[in-house]
This record gives sequence, structure tokens and C-alpha cells, in this order.
Amino acid sequence: MRRFLSFRDFDWTLLGFVMILSIISIFEIYSATLHTKFVGFYKQQILWLAGGLFAMFIFSIIDYHRLIDAIHWIYGFCVISLVAVLVVGTKVLGARRWIKLPGGIHFQPSEWVKLVLIVAVTRYFLGLVGRELTWSDIFKAMALVGVPMLLVLKQPDLGTALTYLPVLLAGLFLGGIDWKKGSILVLAALLLVTVAFTSGKVLKPYQKARLTSFMNPDADPKGSGYQINQSKIAVGDGGVFGRGATKGTQTQGDFLPIPYTDFIFAAFAEEHGFIGAVIVLLIYFLILMRLIQNAQTAADLSGTFLIMGVVAVLIFQIAVNVGMVIGLMPVTGIPLPLMSYGGSSVLFTFLALGMVMNVRMSRFVN
Repeated sequence: MRRFLSFRDFDWTLLGFVMILSIISIFEIYSATLHTKFVGFYKQQILWLAGGLFAMFIFSIIDYHRLIDAIHWIYGFCVISLVAVLVVGTKVLGARRWIKLPGGIHFQPSEWVKLVLIVAVTRYFLGLVGRELTWSDIFKAMALVGVPMLLVLKQPDLGTALTYLPVLLAGLFLGGIDWKKGSILVLAALLLVTVAFTSGKVLKPYQKARLTSFMNPDADPKGSGYQINQSKIAVGDGGVFGRGATKGTQTQGDFLPIPYTDFIFAAFAEEHGFIGAVIVLLIYFLILMRLIQNAQTAADLSGTFLIMGVVAVLIFQIAVNVGMVIGLMPVTGIPLPLMSYGGSSVLFTFLALGMVMNVRMSRFVN
């Protein structure tokens, strides 16, 4: 007799760490926007977090095997939605990334595609279990991820497009790619990056400037290097214990660009110092460890693949965002999970966690 999923088997410890970061996010968005035209954004973040929590609980009771079985249709819908963005999407600051829905809601399909790709890549590599990956298998996997990635680059949205890569890499790694093919792919990727920078047809000039300015931000301190310079000043200004909430000179003085989204970690570090920054990074570490533990104890290989896909995306986003604010990574507009302001990012993270919870809870179903 099969018993139903029980929320008793929920990973409440993982959810606890997630909620701690979410609460920190609300207070930091309040502080970072206190003296700006964006004051009050923290209220919207609370609504999104509440919606994310509700969506997570709903998603946690949906059998992940059903998602895997239906992924062909879901993937097709996502590709169509990305094409629709290019055709009828709302244009903001020269980019088409959103579809305006009734009620003033802006839907950003590219964020949801990350979750869809995690499931799609899982389904693809499950069909290859037990045999060595061929070049044909690898190219098909690259095409699976490459189609939506190219559509998102066309918007243009380089940051979101880059978050699709760790899903592919996780799939190839778990799928058992051998080191020779892996080495060839790395060399090919380096060659493609070189071509992209030299051809002038793949990346726009401002994108190239953002990707290279972190190496020498002082070369253009009022232009492409401004964001990184101000971010590094804010982080350094925090010292060991920080200046205190709502007291960061860079943040409150409006020197730090968009401190409630891309550079929220810099704003937090200025106000709460090295100690505060380390605590936040420690919480991220604990979240990732819980996720990996759930992947290791999943009832089947598909569950492991799904959770590790989520882990890959989160590690990439955390590493790139934190690296960006301290000047070790280029500015790519990748949000910090559970911290940055934004509905699409919040909902993706909680839906992904809901899928993780379903994998965990399924272990206890007989």
C-alpha cells in the first residue's frame, strides 16, 4: 500500500536557513532603498517571498517523475515564450526581457527556463545512463541548452543566459563525460570566447566593456569601471563590524549602483562588515550542503540529477555575484539568490526548492 507524501518529511532545516536569508534580504532592501525613489520595495519583496513560499509547498507535492515525463511539452512552451519576448516583449533600457500581462505584471520567461532546463537535462541524461557519452550525445545536450540560451542572448540578457551553462556542465559531469572529451570542450570554449570578443558580432560593445572592466576598473572610472569601483569602496568601507543598518555612506549616498539587486551584497557588507558578510556566506554554504545531502540520499538517479542541477545554478549565481561585488568577476547582472530584489528570481528559487523537497519526501513513500 502506497502512502501519501507527508510534510513531516519536509527538510525543515533547509527551509529554516532559506528563511533566515529571506528575512535578511527584506531588511537590507529596506535599508538600501530608504533614501531613494525605490523606498518601499521591501514590501513588494515580502509579497514575492510569501508567493514563493506558497509555490514551494504546492510544487513539493507534485511528483517530480511527472515533470520529467512532461518536459517535452514544457520545454516547447518555454522556447515559444522566449520567441514571444523578442516579438511582443516590453522594451526597457534597450532590452526585451519581459512580457506584460494583465494587471501590470511583467513575466520574465528566461528565469523560469533555468528550472525547465534542469528537468530537461535530467531527462536527457537519464536516457544515456549505462554507456559512455559520444560526441553526438554531447552535441545534442549542448543544443538542448543552446537554443534557449541563444534566444535569451538575443534579448539581450547575457547574465541570465550564462546561468544556463552550469545546468549543462552538471549534466555532462553526472552523465560521465570522460576527461579527454572534457578537455577538448574546455579548449573549444576558450576558442569560442576569443572569437566572440574579436568578431564584434556576438557581443555588443557595452557587454564587452562590462566583462573586461573588472580587470582594470580605473581605466574608465566614470564609465565601465564605475560600478565595480563603487562596490569595492562599499565593501572596504564596512570594515570588520560595518557601519550599521541604514548608515552606509556609499549605499545611502547613492554612490553604489542598484544596491537592492545586483549589488545588495556590497550594501550588506558596508552596513554589517566582514563579520556579517561571512555569516551570510556561511548560511549559503549550509544551504548548499543540505541540498547535496538530499541529492546523495535521493530515492533514484533522476532525483539526484535534479537536485544537483539546482545546486549547480545556485553555486554559479552566488560565486559570480559575490565575485562581482569584490572585483574578481565581471559585472553580468546576475542576482544573488534569496537576497536580491526581484519576483522572477525569488519564484525560481522557491520553485526549485519545492522540487528538491519533493525528491526528499519521495524517499519516505512506500
